This record gives sequence, C-alpha cells and structure tokens, in this order.
Amino acid sequence: MEVNDTLVDKIAHLARLQFNDVEKAAIKTDLQKMIAFVEKLNELDTTGVVPLLHMSDNVNVLREDEVKGSISREEGLKNAPLHDSQFFKVPKVIKK
Repeated sequence: MEVNDTLVDKIAHLARLQFNDVEKAAIKTDLQKMIAFVEKLNELDTTGVVPLLHMSDNVNVLREDEVKGSISREEGLKNAPLHDSQFFKVPKVIKK
C-alpha cells in the first residue's frame, strides 16, 4: 500500500486534524513503517492457530463479597464544614 499526500490528507480530514508540510512528511514515514510491519506479520503461517479471544482462561476472577465494618455517622460528619446530626449541609442550588 502506498502512502501519499492524498491518503494523509484524507486521514487528517477524517480525524479533523491539520498538518503542515513537515508534519505531513513525518506522518507519511510513520504510516509507511506501520504498514510495512503489518505486511511483515502477514508473512507468518497461521494455519492451525486458534484465534485468541482472551489473554487467559480465567473468567470473572473477582473477590468474594465480605461484610465489613464501616465508619459511624458521627465519624463521617466529623470533618464536614457544615452538617446537622444526620446529614451534610450544602448550599442551595435549585431555586423554586
């Protein structure tokens, strides 16, 4: 696949980017290197190789839920700048 100015302009348009001539030249070089890498991978014989869907066979490896203690209401409200005996108080933001 040939990487030319038209292709770079099209990709830049799709990505809503703008490049000057120096940046365009650098992008063309990078794209050519990427395409050469992918073409090199196409040379590999993958017959009999099962496609990899996941990196491991583990499914939903999560910890078990355990009931743990929590801080008390008083401790939670202790450092609040404004509160009553049960709730945090915040400035009113909805006007009726």
